[in-house]
Amino acid sequence: MKIICIGRNYKAHAKEMNSPVPKKPLIFMKPPSALLVKNKPLYYPEFTKDLHYEAEIVLKMTKNGKHVQPAFAKKYYKEIAFGIDFTARDVQAECKSKGHPWEIAKAFDNSAGLSEFISIDKVNVEEGIKFQMKKNGEVVQDGNTKDLIFDFDFLICYVSKFFKLQMGDLIYTGTPAGVGPVKIGDKLEGFIEGEKMIACEIR
Repeated sequence: MKIICIGRNYKAHAKEMNSPVPKKPLIFMKPPSALLVKNKPLYYPEFTKDLHYEAEIVLKMTKNGKHVQPAFAKKYYKEIAFGIDFTARDVQAECKSKGHPWEIAKAFDNSAGLSEFISIDKVNVEEGIKFQMKKNGEVVQDGNTKDLIFDFDFLICYVSKFFKLQMGDLIYTGTPAGVGPVKIGDKLEGFIEGEKMIACEIR
């Protein structure tokens, strides 16, 4: 099982990070050990002093495929989930400044929060999927997949040029504006179309 993540896939988020809007999807990976499921708490990693949340819609692959063509992309996912891409922002900045890969800032243990999955039939992909992140009860991210730079189908086609998609693979599709830091004691909650999907306490 692969965890494939897409960076800077919302223009407003690219702007808040002082980064250019990508012309192609920015891909990075997380190992299976990054998964944080069943509303388990996240223990603040000792190697960072600036841990951030990033809310995302996650696709789960339902079949194997390589070089997927646009006409068939929709057949590769039937469920979505709410994901949290935890990022050690200070570690990431240091890696970037040195031109180093930044997996240690993104792919560490338990850095991929994941809710239970719901059927894609419960949402309207064409009109856009609304999702929110709350921190301590206040909305900090308010996203809609209609604002994706690269939509679900495009991502599946693009990613499958480089990596064979396999049943059970996950694609974290990118985060909207509003990312920010967490501290010990904070509580994060994620919602899709108003339905609470995930809760995570920082300990």
